[in-house]
Amino acid sequence: MSLLVIKLIFVAVFAGIFGSVLGLGGGTVITPILTLMLGIDINHAIGASLIAVIATSSGAAIAYINDGITNLRIGMFLEIATTIGAITGAFLAGLISSSVLYIIFGLFLLYSALAMLQKKKAEKYDLNRGKSLSNKMKLNGSYYDKKLEKEVSYHAVHVPAGFGVMYGAGVASGLLGIGSGSFKVMAMDLFMKLPLKVSSATSNFMMGVTAAASAGVYLLRGDIDPQISGPIAIGVLVGATIGAKIMQRMKSKTIRIIFVPVIAYIAIQMMLEGLGWKW
Repeated sequence: MSLLVIKLIFVAVFAGIFGSVLGLGGGTVITPILTLMLGIDINHAIGASLIAVIATSSGAAIAYINDGITNLRIGMFLEIATTIGAITGAFLAGLISSSVLYIIFGLFLLYSALAMLQKKKAEKYDLNRGKSLSNKMKLNGSYYDKKLEKEVSYHAVHVPAGFGVMYGAGVASGLLGIGSGSFKVMAMDLFMKLPLKVSSATSNFMMGVTAAASAGVYLLRGDIDPQISGPIAIGVLVGATIGAKIMQRMKSKTIRIIFVPVIAYIAIQMMLEGLGWKW
């Protein structure tokens, strides 16, 4: 086994754990490490990142679904908005400056990070707000929180707002070629008021669907190198399985403390990209 393969697996395990816990897919970690630290071509890095997202989704989603944390109905409903947004983004790609959109999305993410930071009582949810629409669409559920050692019931509120943010996540993904896990988690947690663990688990499930479609395009272009993607997939799958177990033992407050700085970092990176600056 070559030194590069060992490095790739090590990086992938860490990314899998990180992505599984936060619902970001692991691409946030993998792409910059592959390009900046290992000197891998950006196109091959993005291709490997998409494979990593699929692997993270596969590894974490199975565990979360088995434990009843993932809400499949909410995930498939919101995936409609993400898919439509991705198609819109593809059409807009030649019409709108990506630099402007990087700045807009970056500012929006930064605002959302600050709003999530100020959110109080993360593990208590108002079960009376928006109950009518949520019940009609059956966007509710419950799960057993192993950290709190009790059953947590919830239902989605502000469904139109959450759907709209998911549409924006799809536009960002299709237009800018970025992962939209941060938008997905933020939409479900901040706007729809779902428990953060449910938001993360459902985001993991959704990203696999989105990434699978994108990966097909990169495969046809020849940008998915098996020598890079293979070790990445193995490492991420192992990491995602470990991360799923870790997340269930964490407090939502702890996950939020980790999640907010990551979102702020992504937001700043997007704004710098839009301004043409590098750091």
